Amino acid sequence: MGRPDAFTEEAIYAAETFAGQASKIIRPALRIAEFKDVAENLQAALAHRTVIDTALGVVMAQNHRGHNAASAILRRAASARNVRLRDAAASVVASVSRQSDPWRVEPLTSRQPR
Repeated sequence: MGRPDAFTEEAIYAAETFAGQASKIIRPALRIAEFKDVAENLQAALAHRTVIDTALGVVMAQNHRGHNAASAILRRAASARNVRLRDAAASVVASVSRQSDPWRVEPLTSRQPR
């Protein structure tokens, strides 16, 4: 075991002061990292929701069904293929679009004045 008098009171005070200051710096950095993760997760969820909604529109149009029926069709298709709903939706969107990657958003082209 260590000696009970291994550190002076001044050294202990300095270490405690340093630890207090370090925690004041680290705490906001951790919060920023946490907020960044939340923002990235929200952006991914929004992208998935957009693809799912687009796929629902396709299923509704192709099957002449309402939203609830299209949702059931898409869920059954995902379940039958053992894939996530968002991946089944992405396949539907890719099948009716020229894009091979439904997650990629094409930039709008600016119109040239005549």
